[in-house]
Amino acid sequence: MKTAKYFRTNVLVRRPYLKIEWIEHVLQHPMHKEVQPNGRIRYWAFITEANKYLRVVTEADGETVHNAFFDRGFKPKESSL
Repeated sequence: MKTAKYFRTNVLVRRPYLKIEWIEHVLQHPMHKEVQPNGRIRYWAFITEANKYLRVVTEADGETVHNAFFDRGFKPKESSL
């Protein structure tokens, strides 16, 4: 898994509870996907172990992880993939 410097130096430091396997799961099995105006891509999936939806944001390449966090405001709708 490719990661941005921001992810390694800020996100993982602030959110040490995040598991790499959760992030990989979201990228491999997203239930929803959106492209931001800046080109970054948002992916969501439900993490059963945490009982929450995890949002993973990648750079425009769709591979390099920029951010990840539990999204309390996410409301699942029909898949938009």
